[in-house]
Amino acid sequence: MSDNAKTGLLVGLLLTLVITTGGFTGLLLGVVLGGIGLVIGLHRDGAIDLGALLRSRNRG
Repeated sequence: MSDNAKTGLLVGLLLTLVITTGGFTGLLLGVVLGGIGLVIGLHRDGAIDLGALLRSRNRG
């Protein structure tokens, strides 16, 4: 993993600590926010292209 991906994952997990204090809901929230941070970091590194997912597809 590259630096942006690691930073994104770390930021997502740290945001979880700020938002919640624990429990099963905190665990799930940590996984979700960590995943979001990881995806954003990978996008910034150019490993994945989120623009391709967000573009509308012409199905007319």
